[in-house]
Amino acid sequence: MNPWVIVYAIGAAQAALLALALWRRQVNLQANRILAAWLGVIGLDLAIKAFYLAAPGPDVFPAYRFVALFPFLYGSLFYLYVRALTTARGFALRDLVHVAGYAFVLSVGVLQLARQPASEWPLLGWWFDPLLFVYSLSYVVAALVRLQRYRRELRERRSDADRMSLRWIVTMAVGQIVIWVIAGAQQVLRIPHVDYFLIYGAVAAWVCVVGWFSLGQPPVVHDPPGLCNEAPVDEACDADARDDDVRFPAVEARLSQLMANDALYREAALTIGQVARRSGYPEYLVSAVINRRLGGNFWEYINRHRIEAARACLADRDDDRSILEIAYACGFTSKSTFNAAFKRQTGLTPSAFRKQQTGLSPGS
Repeated sequence: MNPWVIVYAIGAAQAALLALALWRRQVNLQANRILAAWLGVIGLDLAIKAFYLAAPGPDVFPAYRFVALFPFLYGSLFYLYVRALTTARGFALRDLVHVAGYAFVLSVGVLQLARQPASEWPLLGWWFDPLLFVYSLSYVVAALVRLQRYRRELRERRSDADRMSLRWIVTMAVGQIVIWVIAGAQQVLRIPHVDYFLIYGAVAAWVCVVGWFSLGQPPVVHDPPGLCNEAPVDEACDADARDDDVRFPAVEARLSQLMANDALYREAALTIGQVARRSGYPEYLVSAVINRRLGGNFWEYINRHRIEAARACLADRDDDRSILEIAYACGFTSKSTFNAAFKRQTGLTPSAFRKQQTGLSPGS
């Protein structure tokens, strides 16, 4: 028996079990539904390859040729998965445009199948492999660009952004890029012992990696329009709070007390829900006060307090803590996030500000 039959069969079973588990998982639901569909396609691909290698014949070959076109789906499905993770937007009819590449080669393949005997290898022409590599890799790159934009926007709003950086997505993308590069090199250089079956063996292994990361993924933070704890002004969330609400001054005073006396901003991963509970007022009312009376959104409000506290520490010659220690003490969870927020508010990096105020070296 061809040993790749076992490898492909195990990969197909793994993909099927992962697809079922992810479809039912409530965390990141929309993204996991897309990932489950993607893994289902990979599982079907591997299963048909295993069946064909175990019992090759003209009856199975059309299905084998059909799944050879599935890689045109992999890059676009990965992109849709990343988009769903970063926006919580599931698959819609307009997203059918992302399967246009597959639809094109499928239509050409059907025409070829009608003209060619089933015993011939299903290459559609010299253009097939270059088109496949460029098409799929462009989607992987687009997904990484979207991920980078999500990270940048998250760092601008949250002090705990590094906890939600979706590093497993980069691992998934690198795995795909490696497989595509190997496939491309094999087509050009004809590397000994690197063939079509080995490449799909790598796909089977990659499925296991996807499962390892995807089943343990934490909830991803989304800030779509309409969330009153993030939008600068949100009429839907603030509808219950009138501009002349008599409670506004009391809420504002309570927030000032929580920040000045209790230093609530020092708590890492602070949410508006936590602030509302500590204040004793409804969340929509706290949001309305921050948006309408205190300027900016919730994260801008919290970061202003954190940066002001950090400025006081950095300007104190007797405070010999490192910049990272000060950042943590003020509620930030990473130096990079702190640096970005500090420079955005003061125009200086923390090290430059400390040197300007105290004359201490930037590395202190």
